[in-house]
Amino acid sequence: MGVNTFNSIRGMAPTISVGLLAADMLALGSEMSVLEKAGVKIVHFDVMDGCFCPMLTFGSPVIKSIRTPLFKDVHLMINDPLSKVKSYVEAGADIVTVHLEAGPHIHRVLQELGKTANVNDPERGLVRGVALNPGTPVDMLEPLLPEVEMITILAINPGWGGQVFFPATRERLARAVELIGRSGRDILLAVDGGVTRENIGDIADMPVDMVVTGSAVLDGKAPLENAQFMMEALRGK
Repeated sequence: MGVNTFNSIRGMAPTISVGLLAADMLALGSEMSVLEKAGVKIVHFDVMDGCFCPMLTFGSPVIKSIRTPLFKDVHLMINDPLSKVKSYVEAGADIVTVHLEAGPHIHRVLQELGKTANVNDPERGLVRGVALNPGTPVDMLEPLLPEVEMITILAINPGWGGQVFFPATRERLARAVELIGRSGRDILLAVDGGVTRENIGDIADMPVDMVVTGSAVLDGKAPLENAQFMMEALRGK
């Protein structure tokens, strides 16, 4: 029997998901090996289409090309995900997160994902995620909760550089916890954006299961030590 994605992440929480947008693409194989050696279990792909947000990154062919035992955490910052999400599942995604703001039919996207098998192993299952930008009220999540296994609260606006962790994120996470509790479902809670070595200790005090971090780990200098530092700080060791 395959390893269930949701149960695995629940069991290792709190944990980190390392964003490859900060990686050296010419040394990607080496960087992936370092993450594995450090004990990282989840790798994060920031997919931006240049329309939903200003930056243009990569798509499903790049994700599919990366062979790794790590869980693939795919964050879609794209317009009209309904017509495109299948290609990311076929690329080997274990987690697929869409933005509530990305179109009028996000509920439908989540329903379709709920009927889709994980191509890595059908036993693993897909984790369906929904993300919110800092300016979106957290209460808008409520109608979607029956169709998600993970919520991601963004602490920055996607696609712009030089931002810092949004101070109201703590309160937004607390509100998400309230909604999850009322739903009666077991839903993972993640935070993404502006995570640094300097603030990971504060974030560790927030009610999060997963923290997305990129350049704080893949800084081109000491990724192994950085990854271990972030995981230990998050777990209060």
